[in-house]
Amino acid sequence: MKFNEPNDRLNELSRIIVDAAFKVHSTLGPGLLESVYETCLCHEISKRGVVVARQVEIPVVYDGLALGNAFRIDILVDNQF
Repeated sequence: MKFNEPNDRLNELSRIIVDAAFKVHSTLGPGLLESVYETCLCHEISKRGVVVARQVEIPVVYDGLALGNAFRIDILVDNQF
């Protein structure tokens, strides 16, 4: 897996994500299950016109050994790694 270098799009996505997270937290407050915040955060990000996916499995390759879906990320935003 190769990560993207920071650029204007990633900066804009970061602003959108932080803004959405602030909205969710200020609306719901603390104390709920992580899955509730994750669902609401994805909803807020989607409302801002950004594609978002939850619980995405990522294959890991080590020294030619494919580990299949050994890693799962909570939220994938705009298909950016």
